[in-house]
Amino acid sequence: MANMKLMSFIGFYTIEHLLYIVSIQLNVLELFLDCITEPNEKLVEFGIGGICNACANPANAAIVTQCSGIPLIIQCLSSPVRNTVNNALGTLYYLCNKTNKEEILKPEVVGVIRRYAAAETVNVSFSNLAKAFLDKHVVENK
Repeated sequence: MANMKLMSFIGFYTIEHLLYIVSIQLNVLELFLDCITEPNEKLVEFGIGGICNACANPANAAIVTQCSGIPLIIQCLSSPVRNTVNNALGTLYYLCNKTNKEEILKPEVVGVIRRYAAAETVNVSFSNLAKAFLDKHVVENK
């Protein structure tokens, strides 16, 4: 229980500037990546939440990419926990760029994201995030 409270606290406050520098020094992003490999869904949720909060900053996104985090984040797309899926979609939105788009834009990943985009009657949040991802990163043949 203490691990989950700590991860929740760190994940929430990673976006704060003062903790940003400390989080880099303490390898907090690597800790978050470790969390998303755990069988405990709450730790996965807190880990991917912290990663998503941090990845809006390109320096943090680069760290996650360098630490082989993309496959772990892609796995979070199939989580039964809604927050985990939302944060995975948001993280991939921030991470996808010209250097790693081949890893992220695999047909099976784009297929999952397209299914979320089409599911607006089931979950508007998934749908909106997925549509934003597709609009920004996937070129449609028209």
